[in-house]
Amino acid sequence: MTKVNIILMASSLLGLLTAGCGQASTANSSSNPSTSTVVVALPIQTAPNWFFPVLASTGFTDTNTQMNFMMYEPLVHISRTDTINYHRSIASNIAYNKAGTRYVISIGSRYRWSNGRPVTAQDVVFTWNIMKAASENGASWSYGGAGGGGIPSDWTGVQAMGTHKVVVTLAHPANQQWFIHNGLAQIIPVPQSQWDKYPHNMTKELSYIKSIANVPSSKPYHVVDGPFQFSQMQPSNYWDFTPNAHYGGHKATVKTIRFQYETSSANEFAGLKTGTVAVGYLPPSLWNSRNKLSTADRFWGGYVFGFNMARINQSPQALGGLGPIFSQRYVRAAMEMGINQGGIVKSFYHGQGVMEDGPVPSRPATTFYDPALSKAPYPFNPAQGKALLEKHGWRDVNGTMTKHGVKLSFPLIYTSGSTTITDIVQLVKAGWAREGIQVSLVPEPYDNVIQTMHSNPAKWDAAFWGGGWTYQPDYYPTGGELFATGSAANAGHYNSPTMDRLISGSYSPGTLSQSRKALFAYESWAVQDIPYLWFPWVPQFNETANTVHHVKSTFNPITDLNYPNYWTTAK
Repeated sequence: MTKVNIILMASSLLGLLTAGCGQASTANSSSNPSTSTVVVALPIQTAPNWFFPVLASTGFTDTNTQMNFMMYEPLVHISRTDTINYHRSIASNIAYNKAGTRYVISIGSRYRWSNGRPVTAQDVVFTWNIMKAASENGASWSYGGAGGGGIPSDWTGVQAMGTHKVVVTLAHPANQQWFIHNGLAQIIPVPQSQWDKYPHNMTKELSYIKSIANVPSSKPYHVVDGPFQFSQMQPSNYWDFTPNAHYGGHKATVKTIRFQYETSSANEFAGLKTGTVAVGYLPPSLWNSRNKLSTADRFWGGYVFGFNMARINQSPQALGGLGPIFSQRYVRAAMEMGINQGGIVKSFYHGQGVMEDGPVPSRPATTFYDPALSKAPYPFNPAQGKALLEKHGWRDVNGTMTKHGVKLSFPLIYTSGSTTITDIVQLVKAGWAREGIQVSLVPEPYDNVIQTMHSNPAKWDAAFWGGGWTYQPDYYPTGGELFATGSAANAGHYNSPTMDRLISGSYSPGTLSQSRKALFAYESWAVQDIPYLWFPWVPQFNETANTVHHVKSTFNPITDLNYPNYWTTAK
């Protein structure tokens, strides 16, 4: 996920907000923002590029999610404690049967479109039809949430019953809380009257959406139901939002929220020093320089609900033909034993962070974490990792583990522009080299790393973008979006029938105890099988100007979103 002095947008951007030194501040905005404008620093080298709230897999980032939630209200609002807040949801109530196969959603009257029209059941159904079409094979763009919440195959019916009720039916019994959290909560309705350009041709409709997905000034975006409307932008510089006067919830008092592009940590840090950035982040690499920041700023840290990882490409098409090698658990285990998590926390995050070995973090504390899994099965031990490879027939040939002519040597792409990220991959490279695993480090812009992972498995072997995954939209953390075979976010092509079965089991209806047992079984397998490589989870280092209030208190660690309509400013 986007901090205002340190509100990251994380989703997977941990390392990005912690970025390292780069060029000096460019301060190239067309005009200096007024005191009624709050400037929010975006994570390093990231920018919004998909404003339509049904996110493509290539645009499935926290930055884009933050923009969506500025303009559109979700069908289901997830609270800071991971419960459903119907007061802030379009849905005023959701009734379901015992089997969890039928859900009746009542549409409330609190939120209306900015043109005065009500949000209707038809808008919800229309949005679902887009999600479904973009989840099918051959679509012109792929929906990033496909594979989670049963989307699309488990949803056998989504029908409007009048203008204020929607009935959703499922093909199989489902854990009701899982489905509401991970299925229904994915729906962020758009006004059908503005977007339904090709009512009888969804192929053309998807192409139309794609053509203006990164053009927020386009006419359909003028009608919103969220707290803000898009105002103006200067590419690679800033994106402005102003309050929606017709918003049905808590109305914003700040006149403009400006999300500002940051070329480097040094650039963002300079903005904090000069006061041109009001909500931002303290780069870990500049921790020792924090005393240079004005006393007009305040620091605050906090964990969001997620985990950190590097992806390895297990596709048979992987670059260099290593996909079948990476698909072997013992290889992944050896690689995990070459990652010095303790060293990363101590050296680059100044002791701020926790070592993790699974997809559900110990921090922040939630009922979803299984404390029985606190002991790492593959702790840092390069000698043991090398021995594990040798046990399976690999031999050290001139410093590189080799088996049947195949060498454990490959490129690792990582996000450029961050000293912290660069330091981390250098440390990982050194740890792997002690095991005979040789990597070449390839820095690329953040967007390129994400695009490469999702666009073509033949172009990469391993990727580290400095962050990992925060649980949006999978607020009930069962892993379907990431680890289920064929899911849209499973860019590393991990494939495990056992994982699929355990994820499916966590979807089944049952008592609270039964549901928790099923979730913990999934977690246990993920810890043992290492679908991707685990890295430590660190808190966000946030900085907020003293003139901006309620940033910390309204930040949601579960959704990893800021709600600037609750912010206020004062001298």
